[in-house]
Amino acid sequence: MAQFTSSGKSDDLTKENGKEKSPLVVCFGEMLIDFVPTVGGVSLCEAPAFKKAPGGAPANVAVGISRLGGSSAFIGKVGADEFGYMLADILKQNNVETSGVKFDPNARTALAFVTLRADGEREFLFFRNPSADMLLQESELDKNLIKKAKIFHYGSISLIDEPCKTAHLAALRIAKESGCILSYDPNLRLALWPSAEAAREGIRSIWDQADVIKISEEEITFLTGGDDPYDDDVVLKKLFHPNLKLLIVTEGSEGCRYYTKEFRGRVAGVKVNSVDTTGAGDAFVSGIIYSLASDQSLFQNEERLRKALYFANVCGAITVTERGAIPALPTKEAVLQFSQN
Repeated sequence: MAQFTSSGKSDDLTKENGKEKSPLVVCFGEMLIDFVPTVGGVSLCEAPAFKKAPGGAPANVAVGISRLGGSSAFIGKVGADEFGYMLADILKQNNVETSGVKFDPNARTALAFVTLRADGEREFLFFRNPSADMLLQESELDKNLIKKAKIFHYGSISLIDEPCKTAHLAALRIAKESGCILSYDPNLRLALWPSAEAAREGIRSIWDQADVIKISEEEITFLTGGDDPYDDDVVLKKLFHPNLKLLIVTEGSEGCRYYTKEFRGRVAGVKVNSVDTTGAGDAFVSGIIYSLASDQSLFQNEERLRKALYFANVCGAITVTERGAIPALPTKEAVLQFSQN
């Protein structure tokens, strides 16, 4: 059933002979602990108990790629505390390269309490004042690791505070100069920014550098100041830029839309019973980046791109059937099996 993954050929070859590793994806940004209520549909104060789960979008994506059989690394900072060591161990257990992970003895690992409302959507309460991820210094970057990457993936949370912002911009520069494909998922978390205007400005400040951008409908409305997220003209005029190779708009269970210089279209979603939407977008991103790392022809070949986006949709769908992000991320076998049903 390799037709569901555009990276079928090269990926299967690399796995068969065991000598070659698939192209490296380096994910940059935050890793933290999510505390998720043990029951759904309650507010934080109503929750009888919380279950801890590793989180942070860039870290989720790194694990997601590795679960699918790809090669990934994570660059970021956690506290030199029990949670920080636990997070680094989870990356290692999932075969994510951790040489870029730093431990801060003076700051704690970030915590986020995430409530699952009755409709499965999330509300956040963050503990970061300041947390270790915000304190990554430019001098702590593993530059050689970035230079080895085929794809460099990042979000916008690492742009909010110094010194992490400077480190992020430096990492972007190194990746660009090394010929990496730059992949950007803004992953808007308004509560973490000083203001809505600061969030809009910060997210847009690195917009034109990315080769691939994934955004949600809500993020389109936010970034355009209230425009219709379903209007192709809005997306193309306000969000597509000359250097962009692929813009993806996710629509949750409805699937996604895609825009390139040559073509645009929509891939329908996959219906499942949603338990927890945490990590669904990250699973989707893992799926498309996993395919792109091995096959850049997706930018030009619409048929292969559509198959890769279907594969990514299935990754997202499987993830919402379990609680937590990282525990729910699927293997390639699970995705292909789902696709056959």
